[in-house]
This record gives sequence, structure tokens and C-alpha cells, in this order.
Amino acid sequence: MSDSPRLLASKLPEVGTTIFSIMSALATEHRAINLSQGFPDFEPPPGLLRALTNRLASGGHHQYPPMHGITPLREQISAKIERLYGVSTDIEREITITSGATEAIFVAIQSVVSQGDEVILFDPAYDAYAPAVRLAGGIPKHIPLLPPRFEVDLERLAKMVGSKTRLIVINTPHNPTGSVMSRQALETLGEITERFGCYVLADEVYEHMVFDGKHHESALGIDCLKARSFVVSSFGKTYHATGWKIAYCIAPKDLTAEFRKVHQFVTFTTHTPSQWAIADFMVNDEGHIDQLSDFYQKKRDHFLATFTPLGFTLTPSQGTYFQLADYSGIPAIRHLPDVECAELLTKAHGVAAIPLSVFYAEPPRAQRLLRFCFAKDDSTIAEAANRLALGFGITSGATLCE
Repeated sequence: MSDSPRLLASKLPEVGTTIFSIMSALATEHRAINLSQGFPDFEPPPGLLRALTNRLASGGHHQYPPMHGITPLREQISAKIERLYGVSTDIEREITITSGATEAIFVAIQSVVSQGDEVILFDPAYDAYAPAVRLAGGIPKHIPLLPPRFEVDLERLAKMVGSKTRLIVINTPHNPTGSVMSRQALETLGEITERFGCYVLADEVYEHMVFDGKHHESALGIDCLKARSFVVSSFGKTYHATGWKIAYCIAPKDLTAEFRKVHQFVTFTTHTPSQWAIADFMVNDEGHIDQLSDFYQKKRDHFLATFTPLGFTLTPSQGTYFQLADYSGIPAIRHLPDVECAELLTKAHGVAAIPLSVFYAEPPRAQRLLRFCFAKDDSTIAEAANRLALGFGITSGATLCE
């Protein structure tokens, strides 16, 4: 009789189900309004849906596309980059279509990080970064962003970068805090990476959601960064179609060559009809991208106006469709750590949010911050505020939302 198989040691022993899946499942179980996971509760642009319907009906778009994406879509991406950032890109050797931004992030990290390489992450960091680094054999090195605006600590960064640093991961506009990196900060980052010869992964999936008259500064627009960066963006975020899982990565030809070596063995290709539909829509796009910041700023402002009377302290998000809310001034919940608070709001009050501490390697003990998604219809936000008002014992008609 043979011995039973040995239980394999986990490559990610400390990793469980993502907080987004946990909170969304909890929201479903308790019939809570889901302001935790980052997806809209409204439809993609009608023109994009028509384009997809047309491509599905016309035939010829149901088999494997080129591994790096269909040519028309890469052409439209190149044209967009030229228009927005004044940067030329080689559609054959610098642009790769991926099955979502998470795949692009994972592939970029696997492309350049080897055993023992150090990778710098800024906390609070999106939860996909560190596991991908560890799976590549790399060592995550965490630097906290500077409160209250959650800015990159450039002085600490300069001291931490060394001969073992292989990659620096930046995220602007930033999930979960909504902060936006300035051009000056990016230029300083470029100088640091040039000095030490390391690479940059720029997660820019919320590039078209920047508020209050500011605009997105891309790593593509900084020469010294463009030469050593993987820049990732997402059609799912831009076109309210997160379930389509269509994104892309732009990188210099040598980095793209390594990127594609990994990409071909992860997903190989990306959904063909969706690629054609997005390319068609981009050709005829009547201002969707240009209007997106104003669209989401109105939703942010509605959220601020609706949730401030509940007692939250809200520093307006600079970008993305997320808003941090400090609940330390709300008597009913201020004593709770953020994970317990998020669970209570979901189970008892019917509103789901994300606790900020889960994005830290070493979370600040006294911090009382939740992340809410405001990519929702105004009525959804109003109903969430009403539920919390009742839960917090705020019953004044002047405070509740109509």
C-alpha cells in the first residue's frame, strides 16, 4: 500500500480570498448595497454595446485573435496615447492587449522579477501586487504613502532603492486612496530609476478619472520613465465594463518582448469580439473619454454631499471612483477597527465598504478609514446613506437623503 500524497506547501501561505470577494459575498448574503467592490451599477455606453452586438452578428470574430491583440485596437490605443500624452508608440512592438489589468500586472512582474529581487510597493497597495512579486521569487519592500494626501515619500524611496531593487510599482490615480501623482513626483521617480537601473510598473487603470481641473500625468509622458516602464490601462474601467476584462500594456520593445513571452502562457489571447467592439467604438467615440472625469466628479461630489451629514470626515478623492471615509467622528462605530466596522456596516446596516488596513503590510493602528465605491447611480448612493443614517440613529428629515 502506497503512502498517501504529501500535502503541498502553499506558495502563498498568508493569502486567502481577496477582500473584494469576501465583502461582495457578504453584501449578497445580507442584501447590502455593495459599495465595496469597484464596479459600476450602470451599463456601458450604448454605442459600445451596439458595436459588440454587430460584431457578434457579423461572423468571423469567434476564433483566436493575434496573441498581442488585433491590429485595429492597437491602432486606436496608439492614436489615443498620441492625442492625450503626445507620445508615439509602435503598435507592433510596444502594445499588448491583455485579459484584464490584473493579468497585465502579473505578467509584467513575472517578466522582470527573479529570485531575490526587491520590488518596492507603496502602501496602501492594491492586493494583487505583493503576491505576484512573491510568486516570481521577489521580495516586496513596502513604503507607506504620506498622509493625509497619501503622497509618495520620495525621500524614503531614494534611501530604500539599491542594487537589489529590480522594480518599483506605482499606481496613479491610486486605488484605494484616490490620490494622484504630480509630474514633479514622476520626474523625481524617473531620476531615481535611472540612477539605479531599475524598472517601473505604472498601474494607470483610472487614467481618465481625475478631478477638480487636474489631468492625469502618465509615465509615458516622462521620457526617462517611458524608457523603463510597463504602463497598464483598462478598458473595463474606462467603459463601465469591468466584466469584459480587456486591458493593455505599453512598454519599450525589449520589455514588451519579455512581457509577451509570459503573456502567451498565461492567457495567450483575449476575447475576440470585445476587442473588435472596443476598436469600433473608439473610432466613433463622441467624447466618452474626454467627459469621463466630469461624469465621475459629479458622482464623487454627490457622494460627499450625501455622506458628510452622516458624520464621516471626507477629503475629496483626486481621482478613481473611490472615496476614503474617516469614521472616527461617528460615535456608533468609532471604537471599531476597520475590518470589524466594515463587517458591521454590511451585516447590521446593509451597506458594504472595504477596510483600508487590508492594503497595508503594517497597517496604522489608530487609522479609521473605509473605502467606498461611488461608481453607482445617485439613487444607490442615496439609499446607502439612508440606511446608514437609520443605523447611526440619525432620523432628522433634514439629514436623510431624498
